[in-house]
Parts: sequence; C-alpha cells; structure tokens
Amino acid sequence: MRRIVVAALAVFMLGLSGIAEAQLSETSRDYYKAWLKTAARAEEAVDNSRASSAAFGKLRSEISEYREIFAVARTKNSERIHTLESQLEALGPKPETGEEPSDIAHLRKILTEQLDVLRVPRIVSEEAYSRANGLITEVDRIIREREAAKLLSRGPSPLNPTYWPDAWTSLERASSGLINETANNLRSDVVRQKIEDQLPMILGLLFAGVVLIFRGRKWSERFGDYLRSFGGAGTGVWSFVVSLTRILLPFIGTMLLVQAVSLAGFLGLRGQLVLQGIPAWAAIFLVFNWIGRQIFLLRRQEELQVLASMRIAELRLLIDLLSTMLILHGLVQLLGTVENISEATRAVIGFPVVCVTALILLRMQRLRSTDAGQDALTGDREKSPQGFSRLIELIRRALYLLGLIAPILAAAGYVHGAEALIYPAVTSLALIAIMIILQRFLVNLYVWISRSGETARDSLFTVLIGFALALLSLPILALLWGARGEVMTELWSKLLEGFQIGGTRISPTIFLTFAALFMFGYTLTRLLQGGLRNSLLPKTSIDPGGQNAIVAGTGYVGIFLAALVAVTGAGLDLSSLAIVAGALSVGIGFGLQTIVSNFVSGIILLVERPISKGDWIDVGGRMGYVRDISVRATRIETFDRTDVIVPNSDLISGSVVNYTRGNTVGRVIVPVGVAYGTDTRLVEKILGEVANSHPMVLANPAPSVVFQGFGADSLDFEIRAILRDVNWVLSVKSDMNHEIAKRFTEVGLEIPFAQRDIWLRNPEALAGGGVPSEKTETTNQVGEPIEMTEADLSVEAPDEH
Repeated sequence: MRRIVVAALAVFMLGLSGIAEAQLSETSRDYYKAWLKTAARAEEAVDNSRASSAAFGKLRSEISEYREIFAVARTKNSERIHTLESQLEALGPKPETGEEPSDIAHLRKILTEQLDVLRVPRIVSEEAYSRANGLITEVDRIIREREAAKLLSRGPSPLNPTYWPDAWTSLERASSGLINETANNLRSDVVRQKIEDQLPMILGLLFAGVVLIFRGRKWSERFGDYLRSFGGAGTGVWSFVVSLTRILLPFIGTMLLVQAVSLAGFLGLRGQLVLQGIPAWAAIFLVFNWIGRQIFLLRRQEELQVLASMRIAELRLLIDLLSTMLILHGLVQLLGTVENISEATRAVIGFPVVCVTALILLRMQRLRSTDAGQDALTGDREKSPQGFSRLIELIRRALYLLGLIAPILAAAGYVHGAEALIYPAVTSLALIAIMIILQRFLVNLYVWISRSGETARDSLFTVLIGFALALLSLPILALLWGARGEVMTELWSKLLEGFQIGGTRISPTIFLTFAALFMFGYTLTRLLQGGLRNSLLPKTSIDPGGQNAIVAGTGYVGIFLAALVAVTGAGLDLSSLAIVAGALSVGIGFGLQTIVSNFVSGIILLVERPISKGDWIDVGGRMGYVRDISVRATRIETFDRTDVIVPNSDLISGSVVNYTRGNTVGRVIVPVGVAYGTDTRLVEKILGEVANSHPMVLANPAPSVVFQGFGADSLDFEIRAILRDVNWVLSVKSDMNHEIAKRFTEVGLEIPFAQRDIWLRNPEALAGGGVPSEKTETTNQVGEPIEMTEADLSVEAPDEH
C-alpha cells in the first residue's frame, strides 16, 4: 500500500509540473479523491474521538504524508506563473469600451488560459494543505488531552496492602513464564538443530562479545597512548576520546552477545522482548558510568573541591544506581506491555523503583550541598556559579526537587504523574552533565589547536559553544519530557517554513543563506583591504592619508555590496518593507541625527581629505597626530601619548589647524633677548650663523633674524627659519638655544633676566633693623584691626614704575 501511495505521489507531481490541456490529470484526480476519502475518515474520527491513541498516531502519519506533497505542489511553477502575470500586466488592462486589437486579444486569451492551467493545481494543493494542517492540529490536540488526562488521573495507591499479593503473583507468573518458554524451546528438536547449524557463528559472536566487554578497557588505554604520540598530551582531548572508546567497545560486545542469543533462537516471546531492550539498557548503564568518571575528572582538572576517596566512590556508585533504576523502570514498562496486569499491580511494582530513585537523588543533592558548604567555609567565592552556570545550577536543583516530589505523588495514587516527573528529571540531569562534558572537550580541543593556553578557556568561543550546546539540547529535553517525535518534526517543519513579514518570508534557510553570503563578501572585502594596504598601495606615490582613504572607502563599498548580494541571493524581497522603513526613517533620523551627521562628515573627510592619517593638527585646543579616521569619529594621538576621540562633525564644521597638510615643511620661531647696551649687529650675525648651521633649516628661503624691539628687560630678537620637517620643531628649538647660549658665552654677551624695584610704603617699620614695639593697626572692610606680617613685604604683586 505504501509503495502504491509513493508511486501515486510521484505521478501527481509529474502531472502538476507541466502545462496540460486539462486542469488536472486523471492520475492527479484519483490521488485527490483518495485524499478526500482519507480526510473524511479523519474528520469522522476526530468528531467521534473513539479511536485509540495508536490509531490516531497512524492516521496522523498518513495525513502528514499527504501534507508534505501538497506543500511542494502549492509552490510548483511559481516562476512560470510570475512570468505569465508579468506578460499580462505588460499587455495592460482590457479596454472597457471598444474592441481590443485582435492580436492582443488572442495573446491575452492564450496567456490567461495558460495561467489558469497552472493556477488550478496550486489552488487545489493550497486548499488540501490547509485542510491537512487543520486535521493534524486536531489529532495532536486529542492525543495531548488524553496524555494529560492519563498523567493527572488518580489510580490505586501502592501503599494499600491488599494489592501486594496480586503484584507478587504477577511477578512470579512473568518470571516463570520467561523460564518455561526458554526451557521448552531448548527441549525442542528444531531449536537444537538450529543451534547446531549456527554453532560456529554463535560461538564466534559469544567469544568476540566477551572479549570486547572484559578487554575493551585495556585496549582503549593502549589506543589512547597511541593517540598521545601525535601531541596534545595533558590537554584532556585524548582522554575524552579514550573514554568514548571505553563505552563503544563494551557496547559492541553487548550487541554481539545479543546477536548470538538471537541466532540461537531458544527464547520465547517474553525472552525476545527482553532481548530487544538489552542494547538500550546497556547503553544507559555505560553512559551513566561514563558520566560519573568524566565528572570526577572534570572536577579534578578545574581544581575544584576534591572529595575524599570514599565519597568519590559513593558518588560514582549513586550514578550507576540511577542507571539501574532506569533499567528497572524499563522492565516494569515491559511487564505492563507483555502481561495483562491491573493498574493496582502496575502501581505496586513501580512504586519501589520510584522511591529508590528519589532516595538516590536526595543523597546526591546532600553530597553537592556538603561541597558547597565546604567551599563557603574556605571562603572560595570564585567557585560559586555565576551567569549561565548559575542558571544551570538552578535547573539542576529544580530537577532534584521534582524527583523528591515523585514518591509523594505515587503514594497518593498518581503513579503515571510521578513516573513522568522523576525519570525525565534523571535523564535531564544526565543530559546536562553530558553537555557540560562536551563543552569542556571542545574547549580543550580549541586550546590545543589555537595554542593560546588557559586564556582561551575564558574566550568568546567558550561562551558560543555553551550556547550552541544549550540550543541543541532543547529538542532532546522536550523528547525526554514526553514530547512526541511527530510533534517535534511538526515544529521543525514550521521553523523551516519561517514566518511572513510584510510579504517577505523569513526562515532559517534564508537567514543562513544571507549570513553565509554576507560573511563570504565581508571576508573578501577584508582580504582586498589587506592586499591594498600591505602590497599594492605602498608601492605607489600616494601619501599615507590617501592610502588610508582608499582602504576605508573600499571597505565601505565592499560591505555594502556584500549586504546587497546577500539580500538578493537569499531571495529577500524588501520592497514591501519600503513604506514601513520610510516611516521609521523619519523618527530614526531625529533620534540619530548626530550619528548621521558624524557619518556624513566621515565620508567627506575620506573624500576631500582636508586632514589625513599622520597629519599634525590642532582642533579645539587639542593638538596631536591623526591616527585613524572612521565613519563616526577621528582618533588623535596627543604628544603625551593619549588618544582623543573627536567627532567628525567637529572637524567639518569647526576650525582646524593642519600643520602638515600636503607636506611637512613649516616655520620655527626662536625668541632671544640680550641686555641693553649690546651690539645689535653682532647679535644679528651670531643668530644668523646659528640658524644657517642647523641641518633641518632650509637654505631657500634663507632664515632671517628680526630685531623685534625694546622690551621691558631686554632687546628682543627672533630667529625665523623654514624647516624641512615641522615635526622636529621642538628639537630644532632646543638645538638652537643650546648653540646660542654657547656662542653668547664665548663672546661675552649677556642674556638678561627680569629686574624689579621694591617701594616700601612705610619704611620706618624697618628702622633699627627690628619691629616696632607697638603693632601698626589697619582696618579691614568690616573695621577690624589686622596685623602686619612678613607677607606684606612679598614681591609677588609689586607696583612697577
């Protein structure tokens, strides 16, 4: 039947893919009629709600297959339909009055017929898709309500002693039935002959399985020693790989043993069902054992509180016991499936497993609390969880709490609800531990590959890996807590389908395509910028400021083109968002006008280049070298090696002094003062010789010496010279001053210093070299007498004359 359905689906797709004379082919009509019958049957089942959950699940799967085909068919020939619509639009509207030219009318008719032929299958598929989607929603609602009612239903309490004998009898009957079936089969001649025929294969599988189970650990260690020869010893990477092989080899051995028993064929129905569950139970035990070992190693590597040897053994034993409880829970479920037992018997048999599991969780929580208390006593605050780790810790405690509530619910008769809490809590704790272990392994691998040491453990990579693992664990957690696989598939399909925003569909596929194309374009842009900056532009005669402008402009254009190509390649139609974007741009413009002004100013600076990278400028009293020009601001490095960020709008609208615009030639002025009575011509000659002898001073134009005038204390001269590099102005001043001092000393010229005459208002106070016996009193603004002190004789603010 399934092959017939698949073949019909293929024919249906072929019938919809081309332009046929009929709007639907015969095969497509038959397939659509089959769908209508299935839909009618599903609607009837939904209305009556009498079918079992298994029947509803099968019906849902059948409807889901129809829906997948309709989902593909409703988007078929989209490009052809768009082309025909564009052709009809090019013909213009049909005239309301008068006759249309025959050629145009004939072409319009042909295009309309072709468009109708393509539209009808799409319309039919769209209607069928919507109907199938609605039916699936109804079926999911019914199954979900039944599951909720089952979890919240109250049954017999397992604490009632009247149910205990029946439960014990059911266990004896199940175990004796398993033994009797196996014994009867072993006495069968057919089974014996089968064992004799398959004996070499059976013995080989048994031997290989036993060897892998008991020798797998040593082989794993040898394999780890071989891997460590490639490097990375001490990083923990190979230890993690070895730990995985310690799971894999015993699991393969278990599978071989199961296969050997299955080939022997001596098990009955009950034995076969138990045998089918052994691989899953073996995987649970091996994984939990691996978690216990890895958590201990993780704690030791991170130098956390190391437990005593007995407590370490207890912790690992508790983790192994949790896996045993999960296996026993699986056996209880299998017993309920195979044997016809009552709800009371089911509750009595499952209650001890729930209680023991809760006790194990309680003991593990107490061990964790003891560790936390010891950390608090030692004052180790850094070990307390923070941020995302704190969230994980809260979730872990909540799961422990749910596990402790389960026995109370089971004792009250809510056995299904208790099992739905405690066992998902255990598996969720295991999943969290696995995610932490995987994150640690990936971080160790990154540390080894990047060779960046322990600093890589606190890098952004660690956070991103943790976030990615958390996202990946969400679907698994949903399945652990009872979500059905088909529902998760439904959510995934809706996620892939995306959502609509103003006529534009956004989906993960479109987003990933956009991100991949943009990152590709962005990488190419950065590579091109690096090639221009390091290889091409340094070989040209363009100044550094121009090179920086070209590199920056290339970056802006490249990023814009990368975004444009990414939008186009991802199939995003942003035309429908133009009106909304235009309306938002008005409000955004007012709020971001300063940023926009700086951005435009940055573009102007890069295009006009009134200042360039490396220029010595003075803007608003801030003087320094231009180190970087970005789209928002310019970074200036002052002479004391501090960075000043200047908005670009200040450089465009304000007054800027550029000392090195175009070239580095500039003037230096060195003031010199000599005593009155000095030969001014001699001073002029000496200063001229000093200026001409300096290597940084240009000979053309020649330096000049100017006699500025008669100062208060000296005859003032100035050396005015043009330097080949104005950046050396301070060094040139210092050199000239040293040389001037040397030459003046040689010829005996005096460089005066300021002189002041002091006039005392009351000189009689100093008569006799002492202070008068009676204090001279004056009066301040409020008429109070004040004392004369030595500070009144200070020359800080003298009267000059």
